[in-house]
Amino acid sequence: GGFTRLSGTAGPEETMARRRDFHKAVGGVAARHHGTIGHRAGDGVMVIFNDPMPCEEPVLDAVRLALDVRDAWGGLRQPWERLGHSVGIGVGITSGYATLGLLGDEGSADYTAIGNPVTLAGRLCDLAEDGQILIDQRARLDVGARVPAVSQGERAIKGYGHPVVSFAVERLE
Repeated sequence: GGFTRLSGTAGPEETMARRRDFHKAVGGVAARHHGTIGHRAGDGVMVIFNDPMPCEEPVLDAVRLALDVRDAWGGLRQPWERLGHSVGIGVGITSGYATLGLLGDEGSADYTAIGNPVTLAGRLCDLAEDGQILIDQRARLDVGARVPAVSQGERAIKGYGHPVVSFAVERLE
């Protein structure tokens, strides 16, 4: 994140170029990991797994994608840092069922998802610190011991009437 803050200090052409680089990198990584870009919004990207292309282990694929994006971010952030700006990246991964389909009107529709897992993933992105990959409890159960993760404990999350447990992923086993 941080593109919104930078938009006020960097020129629009520079901001657009950096966002384009980010979205291009994420799109390439998503394709390699069987993900589908579902929504792009400035400094955010939603990647959907297991629809429309089925995959055996969608959460594991999502974790692999997140690790690759985090690695790629090191080079993508350098132009901003040369200008004196600090821009971070945080990832949220959840597991569950969502409604998927085209949203918009003819000629301007996006393939996207709606539902609790989508909302929670967005909230986890907001909570994630720079370089942090947060997964929810259901995603943690889906990947088991193959993905070491450290509990972040219960956290109050906007829109949820109960605390949510999240886990930070550092690597794959």
